[in-house]
Amino acid sequence: MSSPQSQSQRMSNYFLPTLKETPSEAQIVSHRLMLRAGMVRQSAAGLYSWLPLGLKALRKIETIVREEQAKAGAIEMLMPTLQSADIWRESGRYEDYGKEMLRITDRHGRDLLYGPTNEELITQIFRDNVVSYKDLPKNLYHIQWKFRDEIRPRFGVMRGREFLMKDGYSFDIDEASARTAYYKMFLAYLRSFRRMGLKAMPVAADTGPIGGDLSHEFIILAETGESEVFCHSDILDLPVPEAELMGDDTGDLAPLIESFTQYYARSDEMHDSAMFEAQVPADKQVTARGIEVGHIFYFGQKYSTAMKALVAGPDGKDTAVHSGSYGIGISRLVGGIIEASHDDDGIVWPWAVAPFHVGLINLKPGHEGCDALCARLFDTLSQNGLDVLYDDRDERAGAKFSTMDLIGLPWQAVIGPRGAEGQEVEIKNRATGEKHVLALDAAIALLSSPPESAQ
Repeated sequence: MSSPQSQSQRMSNYFLPTLKETPSEAQIVSHRLMLRAGMVRQSAAGLYSWLPLGLKALRKIETIVREEQAKAGAIEMLMPTLQSADIWRESGRYEDYGKEMLRITDRHGRDLLYGPTNEELITQIFRDNVVSYKDLPKNLYHIQWKFRDEIRPRFGVMRGREFLMKDGYSFDIDEASARTAYYKMFLAYLRSFRRMGLKAMPVAADTGPIGGDLSHEFIILAETGESEVFCHSDILDLPVPEAELMGDDTGDLAPLIESFTQYYARSDEMHDSAMFEAQVPADKQVTARGIEVGHIFYFGQKYSTAMKALVAGPDGKDTAVHSGSYGIGISRLVGGIIEASHDDDGIVWPWAVAPFHVGLINLKPGHEGCDALCARLFDTLSQNGLDVLYDDRDERAGAKFSTMDLIGLPWQAVIGPRGAEGQEVEIKNRATGEKHVLALDAAIALLSSPPESAQ
């Protein structure tokens, strides 16, 4: 029996509708592979159903985000998808946001909207429940589906109309405290993306309709990225600080942030050619394509002033709080990871976000020895907390190998009649293609740890 921590599955009972041919509408690698690997299906333009394999990857990413948010001191809550238009009128953004906002009128004639973001709603919740500086700081976040009515939804989940997002919001009594919250989230984002097997680069960003004067995007390099990125090559190899190194005030954190922001790194929106040439030696200049996977903002008192989110300060006088907002595109990350990690045969999942850790292939179902050895390996790995996808179908070996390469699990374990007789397992590292034939106990030990290439 599988342990409660494991979510292993037998392919004969699983829902994995893979495709041999690439659908004509898929223009980029992640879209093609997500459709072919049976991760998603389009229900309408820019709207996708997440099938079991895709949902497992989505949940793995969510888990990493939640763990790193907790380390940074953020508290999870959940806000609704629909919001009242009234609070957006208070902030002044209802008419300004544009046609991306889906506006709705209910049966009572009240104006609602499908939330594209939550600055207004979280500010309303804060102002109705926090009255004193003694209750600060506060950092609240949720993971919720958003809707933005993109004029041209494309590239699968990379630019859909409905998407899953982690958005968080900090509230502090003054600018120095608010910048500390911003810096903590800056570092939490770097750690989150590193754990997902990504090199995410913080770049100076435009604040756009969110507002404020301090903002960074987190971009991963990929050939199909929608942004052009210009940076100093050294920023790509900087070590990411551990959570234990984070200080308690701006002074403690500023040197860590400066170690990243000292280098020129901008997308095409903010790029300054003259500055790039002046600040970056020719042999250190990198020009590449990138995908935005996170965005953070410090916007001071913009929303608290407009919406009267005030607290009593140490002097007893009411003061508008200082705030920031912090977004991670969780569903977008699934596509981004695939864009950054694939080959000609399919996806190559990093260990931490792989839907399953091991793909177990039985080359001859119904063969007593093969069935027994596969069952033993499946149960043992599952009891060790690994997620195993066991291909127990009566299919050709070539079809099984192609499916496992397509869905890209870090390890493949293959058992045929000859291996069953000798109690041996063939192990394949999906990323490198390297193969080993090992005795069962040695195979279990190897499969229980991430391949170095997939960490």
